[in-house]
Amino acid sequence: MTATGTGTYTPKPGAAPLPRMIAAQAALETKMLLRNGEQLLLTVVIPTLLLVLFSTVDIVDTGAGEAVDFLAPGILALAVMSTAFTGQAIATGFERRYGVLKRLASSPLPRWGLMTAKTVSVLVTEVLQVILLTVIAFALGWSPQGNPVAVLLLLVLGTAAFSGLGLLMAGTLKAEATLAAANLVFLLLLVGGGVIVPLDKFPPGAQDVLGLLPISALSDGLRDVLQHGAGMPWGDLAILAVWAVVGLAAAGKFFRWE
Repeated sequence: MTATGTGTYTPKPGAAPLPRMIAAQAALETKMLLRNGEQLLLTVVIPTLLLVLFSTVDIVDTGAGEAVDFLAPGILALAVMSTAFTGQAIATGFERRYGVLKRLASSPLPRWGLMTAKTVSVLVTEVLQVILLTVIAFALGWSPQGNPVAVLLLLVLGTAAFSGLGLLMAGTLKAEATLAAANLVFLLLLVGGGVIVPLDKFPPGAQDVLGLLPISALSDGLRDVLQHGAGMPWGDLAILAVWAVVGLAAAGKFFRWE
């Protein structure tokens, strides 16, 4: 409001600064995600249970060394997928169905700002996931090594790849179809993406195909760095970069707001 010559005030309408709008929307998105029981099951409970169960019970042959050293990187990759792909696809799909996205698109917050806020929310959630899973893995005897920069690049590119695929699914399919497809893909990639079962347990032909999946590139890249102390995993980074570019470009082109 602005002061007039008589000492009264007149309204001065206008949108808040863009960074403040994005921050407020990101905070709201994060609160909604953390309050959703189904999302918490996907993002926190399932990865935690899998890490504890397979690290303490000899169910899958993870090779030489402690099981947690093999499993922790894969579970971190699974956490990224559960938040950036599965959780975001389901939440965005139902927001689109109920007209939430349509209303938000007509607000002063631009559409790209809304997508930025969703991305920030995903990143905040992933940070909390990584902290929790890392603490649990350390309690189970995890001994990570390797370059932290390589780990960060893998996580960022993995997030971008899965976010693009999740938004593409949410923006093109009906909400119920997104719910079913996202959960099905989550289960299939959990089994065949090198998260818990090593890729070398699959037939050679299947290994070549599965190795090109984003979850395989992310889990293998993290495992090479954190378990084996490898340098920059350029091959896995390249696979994730391709998935990120293709997924985000396709989502930007085909996403329907209604």
